[in-house]
Amino acid sequence: MRGIIKGTGACLPKRAVDNHELARIMDTNDEWIRERTGIVRRRLISEETTVSMSACAAERALENAGIEPGAIDMILVSTVSSNAVLPSTACAVQERIGAANAVCFDVNAACTGFLAALNTGQAYIHAGMARNILIIGAESLSNLVNWTDRGTAILFGDGAGAVVLTAEEGELPVAVMHSDGAKGGVLTCRSPFEGSRSSPAGGGAGADPSGYEPFIQMNGQEVFKFAVRQVPRCIEELLEKCGRTPEEIDLFVLHQANARIVEAIARRLKQDISRFPMNLMEYGNTSSASIPILLDELNRGGRLRKGMKLVLAGFGAGLTWGAAYLEWEV
Repeated sequence: MRGIIKGTGACLPKRAVDNHELARIMDTNDEWIRERTGIVRRRLISEETTVSMSACAAERALENAGIEPGAIDMILVSTVSSNAVLPSTACAVQERIGAANAVCFDVNAACTGFLAALNTGQAYIHAGMARNILIIGAESLSNLVNWTDRGTAILFGDGAGAVVLTAEEGELPVAVMHSDGAKGGVLTCRSPFEGSRSSPAGGGAGADPSGYEPFIQMNGQEVFKFAVRQVPRCIEELLEKCGRTPEEIDLFVLHQANARIVEAIARRLKQDISRFPMNLMEYGNTSSASIPILLDELNRGGRLRKGMKLVLAGFGAGLTWGAAYLEWEV
């Protein structure tokens, strides 16, 4: 058994913040941001939350797939920016959409998270443990950004995307995943509880919170070098496993981190950039939400046709990276 994507959905915050607005609160400008990232604007939450966007994207994916919430038997949400530590975002989504029969849990693999959740869903379907799975990537990264740090604040946005994965006869799609925890320090976000924890067992004082910043911190040059080196290798590894060449792939749907990264990956694979769709100019880097948001745009925009060969690839904190091959079935 294998899972095929039967429907897609996305949900973005109403508030759009362009580069000029950021220039009013930090030392930057529109030209500087566009040149280095390709980003023009991003969506930031106001009244929305990770849970509300996840539920909205899920409902749109279910409608697109023609499947009722009661037929969903698993909900997987990839996020690093949930509303709460407990309960999980997946359980909160279950309650909101009325998917009473679903088993629910969250996945944290940062910007590779949607792929990790998708591959987990495929494994459950292949094992016969689930038939209809909601896979959601959702982030409220604006809650984790230091808005005085232009090196990170210009990059990130909020949003959610979802797919419905449904069991069908066939071989399990090929996927590859990698991690390198030894290099995790180049992209971090410490727990908001770590710097001020009070432990009765430890005397009650906890750690000294002075100078503590629970925000995303990134060595941009190292992340760039990691992505443009490892992602093409990962895609080549994937294609070798499934007996395909880069020229046979219709679209490479990559994590939307930075236009320069996507362009560099295309060059290393010796493929035309037209086969690497991008929407980061409108949404910024939405971490685990970026691939499903882009898939939904491609689906609803009529760019995906039955039989098209796709490679999905993600990369991010951990360090983590991975790729998956699929043929579009809808």
